[in-house]
Amino acid sequence: METSTLLERLNDAQRRAVSAAADQHLLVLAGAGSGKTRVLTHRMAWLCQQHHLSPYSLLAVTFTNKAAAEMRSRLGELLQMPVSGLWVGTFHGLAHRLLRLHWQEAGLPQNFQIIDSDDQLRLAKRIVKELGLDDKRWPPKQAVWFINARKEEGRRAAHLEAHGNPIEQGWIRIYLAYEAACQRGGQVDFAELLLRVVELLRDNDSLREHYQNRFSHLLVDEFQDSNELQYAWLRLLTGEHGTLFAVGDDDQSIYGWRGAKVANLLNFEQDLKGSEVIRLEQNYRSTALILKAANALISNNDNRLGKELWTAGEEGEPLTLYTAYDERDEARFVCQQVQNWVDNGGRRDEMAVLYRSNAQSRIFEEALISAVIPYRVYGGLRFFERAEIKDSLAYLRLLNNPHDDISFERAVNHPPRGIGVRTVEQIRLQAQQGQVSLWEATEQLLAAKTLKGRAASALAGFLTLMEQINTHCNGLDLGAQVEQVVEGSGLKIHFEKDRSDKGRARVENLQELVGAAGSFQGDAHAEMSPLDAFLAHAALEAGETQGGEWEDCLQLMTLHSAKGLEFPVVFMVGIEEGLFPHQRTLEEPKQLEEERRLCYVGITRARQQLYLCHAENRRLYGRELYPQPSRFLEELPAECLQELRPRLNVRRPVYRSAASNQAAAPTPRGRGQGVGKRVRHSKFGEGVVTDTEGQGDHARVQVNFATAGSKWLVLSYAKLEYL
Repeated sequence: METSTLLERLNDAQRRAVSAAADQHLLVLAGAGSGKTRVLTHRMAWLCQQHHLSPYSLLAVTFTNKAAAEMRSRLGELLQMPVSGLWVGTFHGLAHRLLRLHWQEAGLPQNFQIIDSDDQLRLAKRIVKELGLDDKRWPPKQAVWFINARKEEGRRAAHLEAHGNPIEQGWIRIYLAYEAACQRGGQVDFAELLLRVVELLRDNDSLREHYQNRFSHLLVDEFQDSNELQYAWLRLLTGEHGTLFAVGDDDQSIYGWRGAKVANLLNFEQDLKGSEVIRLEQNYRSTALILKAANALISNNDNRLGKELWTAGEEGEPLTLYTAYDERDEARFVCQQVQNWVDNGGRRDEMAVLYRSNAQSRIFEEALISAVIPYRVYGGLRFFERAEIKDSLAYLRLLNNPHDDISFERAVNHPPRGIGVRTVEQIRLQAQQGQVSLWEATEQLLAAKTLKGRAASALAGFLTLMEQINTHCNGLDLGAQVEQVVEGSGLKIHFEKDRSDKGRARVENLQELVGAAGSFQGDAHAEMSPLDAFLAHAALEAGETQGGEWEDCLQLMTLHSAKGLEFPVVFMVGIEEGLFPHQRTLEEPKQLEEERRLCYVGITRARQQLYLCHAENRRLYGRELYPQPSRFLEELPAECLQELRPRLNVRRPVYRSAASNQAAAPTPRGRGQGVGKRVRHSKFGEGVVTDTEGQGDHARVQVNFATAGSKWLVLSYAKLEYL
C-alpha cells in the first residue's frame, strides 16, 4: 500500500501518531473503540515504507494470541507480504521463541516444555507433600501465587530473605524445591518464560546488544496491562538507541490484581526522555450518550492522564436503568429484552450479559434454560484445557522428554493399569532420595526388584508401552504421531467404553486433536521439531480459543472477560454496593479506582443499547442481602438515563451514596433513601428497611425484623435507630 493511502484512511490524531518522527518514543493514549490496532499496524507499515526499515527490524508485542493474529493479518495486508516469520506475537510467545533460539545460554535443555497453570498446581501439590508440609497451612494454590508473584517481580528464591519470619521461610522453601523440580524436568511455566528472557538479555552483553541492534523499533499494544517483568524486558530491548511505540489506555487498566502496573503507562514520559503523548479520543463504536456516561463516570478517578471520548455518530438512546425486586426478577427482565430483540429481527449473539462475579451466572442460566434461550458462558473450559486433551498431551510430552515428572504422573495410570497411589508414592520417594526424575526412579526400582507382583508388572508394562509408541511414531508426520498416541495409549478405547454423551464428546475431542495436529503449521523460524512446536502451541493457546464454533447464543461473561469485545446490546447486572464495586475494594482508593475502570470498560462495550440493572433484594453466596445501588450509578448524568420501571413521585436518579443514607427520611410513596438500611426498634429488635411511603408526619417504613417479621411503622412514632 502506498504511503499516501496509508494516511488517508486515518483521522487527524491517528495520522499524527502513525507519521511521528521515527526516532521518538511515543505513547498513544487510545480510548475505547478509537482504532488503536489500526494505528499500531499502520505505524509499522509507515516505518517500512517511509523510512525503508526492514519489517524484520520491528518487534510488536501484545497480550493475547487472538490480538497477535489480527495484528499479523492486518500487517500482511498493508505490506502485501507473508508475515509468518516476523517478530509479532504475545509476550509469552516471543519469549518462548527467543528461548528456543538460545536455550543453552538460558540454561535450559533443548527440548524444554511449557507447563500451564493446571500442571503448575499439580507440581506445587507434589512439592508441598514431598516437603512434609500441611497443605492446609501451606495451600498449593497460594504457593503458585507466591512463586508467580515473585517471578513477575524478577526475583528468584535465592534472592529472597525471610527476615526471621517462619511463614515467609516456608514459602521460600517451597519456591526453592519448585525451581529444582522444574530445572530437573526441563519445565518452564508462563512466568518463567518472561523471567528467563529478562535474565538472558540482562546477563549476556553480546546477546543483548545483538537484539538491541536488530530491533530498532519496539511496538507494544495494551501497554497499561504490562507488569514489572514485561516492562523490564521492553526496556532491555530498547536500550539507549531503540524507540518504543506504546499504545494503551489507563482508563482500561483492570488487571492490577494479577500484576499489571498502570504506573508503567503513567510514568512513560518520565522514564523515556523526549517522548510524546498523543490522545485518540474519537470513538467509532458507541453512541454519544453511552460515551457521555462513560466520560462522566471515569472523570471521578484521580490517577489518570485524562481524555474525553467523542463520536461523530448518532446521539442514540438513553441508557436504561432497571431496578429489579430481586435477582430472579433481574434475570426475567433480561430474558424478556433478549426475546424482544430477537422478535424484532436481531440475533442473540449480538447481546451480552456482563457481571462482576461468576457466581451471578447461575440465576441467569436457570432463567435462560426456562425461557428456552440458547446461551454461552464465555470463558468456559477451552479445548486445550479439557481433561482428555491434557491426557493425550501428557503422553506426547513424555515421549518428547521422559524426565517430565508432571506428564509422567498424569499418564502412568491413565487409563487405569493397576498402578496404585502407594506405588506412585514409592516412585516419588525414590526420585526424591536420588534427585532423579520419576522415569529414572521407576527404572531403578524395577532394576533393583524393589517392587513386587502386580505393581512391578504394571510399571514395566507402562515403560514398554511408551517405548513401543515411540518406535511406532518414528518417521511419522505430526498428525500420525498424535493418532498413534491416542490409539496406542489406550485413551480412545478407555473413553469409548463410556456410552454417555460426555464419553462420546471426549472421543470426538481426541479425534479433533488428531485433526488439529494434522493441519498444524508451526513457525518455520522457531527452529523446533513439529512436535515441539505443537506442544508449545497447545500450552500457549490454552485459554485463548474455544474448542468449536458457537451458534446464535446470548453471551454471558464477567466484566473482566469482556475487555476487547463489543456488542450492539449490553446488560450490566448486579450494579450494587458490595458487589460492584466489590466489597473488598471499598476501603482502598486504588482498588476502588480499578473497579470504576472496570465499570467504564463495561459501559464502552455497548454500541447501541446499554441496560443497567440492580436489585433491591439479592440472595448471593447463601445470604439474603438488601444492597444499596452502586455509587457508579450515582456518577452517571441523569440526562443519560431512563428508568424502565418508574416509581410514582420519585425524582431520578433514585440512588444515593451510602454516606447519605444515614437516618434519612423517605421520599413520597417511592423508594426511599433508607431502603436496605439496618435499623433497631425498642420492641421488635433489629431489622432491614424494605419499603417506604408517605411524607411528613404520615411517612412510614416497612421493616423486615429478624424475630418479629415484616412491620409497617410510622416514622414519627417508631423512633428507629439507624445502624
